[in-house]
Amino acid sequence: MSGLFITFEGPDGAGKTTQLNRVAEWLEQQGFAFVRTREPGGTKISDSIRTLLLNPENSEMANETEVLLYAASRAQLVSEVILPALEDGKIVLCDRYVDASLAYQGYGLAYPVQQIAAINRFATTGVQPDRTYLLDIPVEIGLRRVFQKRGSAPDRIERKDITYHKSVRKGFLTLAKKEPERFCLIDARQGEDAVFSVIQSDLKRHFSLGGN
Repeated sequence: MSGLFITFEGPDGAGKTTQLNRVAEWLEQQGFAFVRTREPGGTKISDSIRTLLLNPENSEMANETEVLLYAASRAQLVSEVILPALEDGKIVLCDRYVDASLAYQGYGLAYPVQQIAAINRFATTGVQPDRTYLLDIPVEIGLRRVFQKRGSAPDRIERKDITYHKSVRKGFLTLAKKEPERFCLIDARQGEDAVFSVIQSDLKRHFSLGGN
């Protein structure tokens, strides 16, 4: 694979989607070939799974079901979108990836992290990000952002209690400490422009991407 795989992670409300879009606009200005995608979703099959996962009516979903559905959605995305793009030499920008499952289902639901990792190694055929931007934010601030920004009701994951969301945040930070060479940890309490500046500088430094 000759492409570059970049993922954006963080607790709800950290602003990762906004930053992914900023990076995409910047790469487009520089003339780079890239693919922008998200999880869960990104393909017809994966989007159908996304609907199942986030529907508030599915409140009785077993933890095992949630883990496997996320992995199934991810497997399809890797096969149909991510791997072909990387093999074609493109940059892939992905809104969430395996780290999200480890944080949300592993640390958030207290499901065995090693089992989730093993399931996802199979689902992704071992495709790993080259760089992960982890936007960190206190849970209370992040959830407030989500509810202020969105006019619709919270989804099934956002409805979970504050303890769950704090465990997710702790999980992300734990993952970042374990792989400091892959993760770029960013304080998302900064303004949008400040966060983007950090990401942009990091991309230039590590991968020689872009000019101004």
